[in-house]
Amino acid sequence: MTADIPGAVEAPGTSRPAPTGRRLRWNKVPEVTAYFWVIKVLCTTVGETAADLLNEKLGLGLTGVSLLMSVVLVVVLVAQFRTRAYRPGIYWLAVALISVVGTLISDNLTDNLGVPLETSALAFAVALVVVFIAWYRSERTLSIHHVDTTRRESFYWLAVLFTFALGTAAGDLVAERMDLGYWLSAGLFALAIAAVAVAHFALGLDAVWSFWIAYILTRPLGASIGDYLSQPTADGGLGLGTVITSVLFLAVILGLVVFLTVTRRDVSDPERLSAQAS
Repeated sequence: MTADIPGAVEAPGTSRPAPTGRRLRWNKVPEVTAYFWVIKVLCTTVGETAADLLNEKLGLGLTGVSLLMSVVLVVVLVAQFRTRAYRPGIYWLAVALISVVGTLISDNLTDNLGVPLETSALAFAVALVVVFIAWYRSERTLSIHHVDTTRRESFYWLAVLFTFALGTAAGDLVAERMDLGYWLSAGLFALAIAAVAVAHFALGLDAVWSFWIAYILTRPLGASIGDYLSQPTADGGLGLGTVITSVLFLAVILGLVVFLTVTRRDVSDPERLSAQAS
């Protein structure tokens, strides 16, 4: 599933006016390929297991871990914003850290502040809609193929953060209300993503909205997979633990990122040709 279809007539959410903000040479987001979705799901899995691992091992408490990881995320995002083009290592490190921070934000609201999952999910959904409205009113596009100014990049990462937080709260809410277990929950969210793909390719659902809906749904999908692998067998998991699960998925992410850095398979053609010529 891609965020735009070459040759197709752009929907209202994908129009391209003259960009505002600092003009960049290239788009700062990778092409939406199979590699994109695989790494995204892996990052969401790491976000779930790593958040649990850090909360267990660091001894800082949920709030302390949240503050620490937020500072680390800010440092990485500063590095991401300073790049002039998409760099797989920095970009996917930012996504993985946002996955962790988004999970911690949702967990803090539920566990420390006692905010019901229904309330937090609704609040994150409203916040995400507000970001989308502000993004579109400012830039006249929500397409990730045109994240080529600092302002658009700011809207993009803010939207990504709220998709992770919303996905965490919504996923926990579904798991709590339906009590399906980890494996069945993963299957449910996988079917929901498949339904979005069918709606896009067969029924003409707008490419931009298809992308963002699928992006949100990959968060609870990855979390369900992570919980299934890491949680004790008595709780319905495989009992691998958060350490093994986190290390395993981080290793796969690292391998894929190195592969993409070398091959540039997820970089748009003009960027790839320029890199080859330089």
